[in-house]
Amino acid sequence: MKINKEHNLFQLSIGSEILLEHTPEQPMLYVGHGKESLEMYRGNFKIEDYLEERQPLDLIEVKQEGKIYTLTFNQAITLTITIDNTSIVLNFGGDLDQFNRFWFRLRADAEEKCYGGGEQMSYFNLRGRHFPIWTSEPGVGRDKKSHITWQADVTGMAGGDYYNSNFPQPSFISTKRYYVHVNSTAYSDLDFRNEDFHEVHVWQIPSSIRIEFANDYPTLLERLTAYLGRQPLIPSWIHDGLILGLQGGSDRVLPIMQRVLDLGVPIAAIWCQDWSGRRVTSFGKRIHWDWIANDAMYPDLKKLVKRLNDQGIRFMNYLNPYLVKDGKLYQEAKDLGYFATKHDGSEYLVDFGEFDCGVIDFTNPKAHQWFKEIIQKYTIDLGISGWMADFGEYLPVDDIKLHSGNSAMIEHNHWPTLWAKCNFDAVSERDKWDEIFYFMRAGGSGVQGYCPMLWAGDQSVDFSLHDGIATVITGALSAGMSGFGISHSDIGGYTSLFENIRTKELYLRWVEMSAFSPLMRTHEGNRPDTNFQFYDDEESILATARMVKIYRDLKPYIRQLIEDNSTKGLPVQRPLFLHYDHDAHTYDLQYQYLLGADMIVAPVYLSQHYRVDLYLPEDEWVHLWSGTEMTPGHMSCQAPMGYPAVFYRKSSAFASLFAKIGKNYGGVAP
Repeated sequence: MKINKEHNLFQLSIGSEILLEHTPEQPMLYVGHGKESLEMYRGNFKIEDYLEERQPLDLIEVKQEGKIYTLTFNQAITLTITIDNTSIVLNFGGDLDQFNRFWFRLRADAEEKCYGGGEQMSYFNLRGRHFPIWTSEPGVGRDKKSHITWQADVTGMAGGDYYNSNFPQPSFISTKRYYVHVNSTAYSDLDFRNEDFHEVHVWQIPSSIRIEFANDYPTLLERLTAYLGRQPLIPSWIHDGLILGLQGGSDRVLPIMQRVLDLGVPIAAIWCQDWSGRRVTSFGKRIHWDWIANDAMYPDLKKLVKRLNDQGIRFMNYLNPYLVKDGKLYQEAKDLGYFATKHDGSEYLVDFGEFDCGVIDFTNPKAHQWFKEIIQKYTIDLGISGWMADFGEYLPVDDIKLHSGNSAMIEHNHWPTLWAKCNFDAVSERDKWDEIFYFMRAGGSGVQGYCPMLWAGDQSVDFSLHDGIATVITGALSAGMSGFGISHSDIGGYTSLFENIRTKELYLRWVEMSAFSPLMRTHEGNRPDTNFQFYDDEESILATARMVKIYRDLKPYIRQLIEDNSTKGLPVQRPLFLHYDHDAHTYDLQYQYLLGADMIVAPVYLSQHYRVDLYLPEDEWVHLWSGTEMTPGHMSCQAPMGYPAVFYRKSSAFASLFAKIGKNYGGVAP
């Protein structure tokens, strides 16, 4: 690193390229004032900002003590830059609360690419667009040019846009081999629309900004995850088969499970989201949000769990951080004062779609302790092996009082991490990490160390690029470049609205993609009765059995990848440039991925497509299904149903395993 400093100039260069520069002509820092307007409807936000002032900071003085540089600006603001061999930390001091808008610029060039921003579903390379960082429902359609997005917007402000995400994060990785992370949970915006600079906009002056470098991407991710945290290691039983998502009570679930078993599908667990009861709304079949087993639907659940365990099958359920007003636990929490309230102390109820709920105030240590014990008593102590830890994005900001005294505008993006920690503490205290895991869709800075696995949220049941099967790939890659390297999805998608229904083709393409991912889990969707269900179709059950067996046979390899994610921060699903950074073609690949370092997967993500265009970097690649050795470069590969384009490295330590899988399940030429 090289520093150039004068009384009103500061430049920090990496090699020959300037990264940070503050001059009178090109300021690095701006401050100002704005007046925001936020409207929330069922987790969807309309956000507007009236900017009252934006001014550059004037650099008055630069002092140096060793590798610490203190920059004094006007407006009584200081910036302390601490430099070591691989990192730069910017700490802001002075009268920071006088401004509620902040801008920070880094030098860029036109060829540079950036990735991350949390779990971004529409675009992997962030350049050319901006990405607001505010956890929310991602929307239905997420494409303002599509009819379904318009329908969702008109009926419920729920269409979303390309940047809406359950898990946004104010960090990114540059192809100049550095990452930037902003230590703030306030609303922010990563803006990559200018060729000459990247701009980070925050609705407060952040406490600090961290920049770290490496010579290669694996090392860079190792450093990012050492800072943000790494996922707890999930139990090995999840690789033994399918997590079968069913609902409707024991009398319905068990016969379907048996039919699927009889036709050869290995089942690791059944996942019954309606274990606490069912609630039917205009959206579809939902859940009674009162986290106690419903004896009418699942009589003597503890005995059922044990009986299933004796068969080698686990039982999983569903939780979220809200309590429905007509439930038993709601009244208990209200009497104890554990809900967030309005500023006048009255109850604050959130509309979740034709039913109202209270928001547990996780900034209250006693409320955190109480909810943790609810998880332990009513879920873990029944022998349940895992759950969907849903939601976390719905903290309102209009008139909400929190125990901590912090503003909801600051705590909103922090809420998923608080929710994750409650689950983490529940499992840790019971010492059950070798048996239990949970998965979340919501996230933010710091969630990485408290959540074992992501799931990609509520995809639409279609092939659309902004809300369908394709977003699962983009989301996994983006999350991996944000320090969260293990993700999966609802096989077949979830959201079915406006006559958009799941087809057999979509299901089969989704299940074959999921076989080459960390976890296979089905979901009936929000409207099970009108959508395709694989268990109603023998051909689809047999196809599912085949793909689950392939997934199960890959266990030694996938297990190694999951361990590497937990110990080194290397994501299970990786962009090709992670290991082929010398190859310029690998940086623009959004819909194919490395599964670890030794497999390339290019799923079919468009309807009625039976060939896939893909790219193989320079190496010795073998087509999984035929054993054909491939020539690197751009190619078109056959991908009939059940045979996604998959290749493995000939020199892999797992090559014999891959070859055996290809022999047992293959027979299709590339």
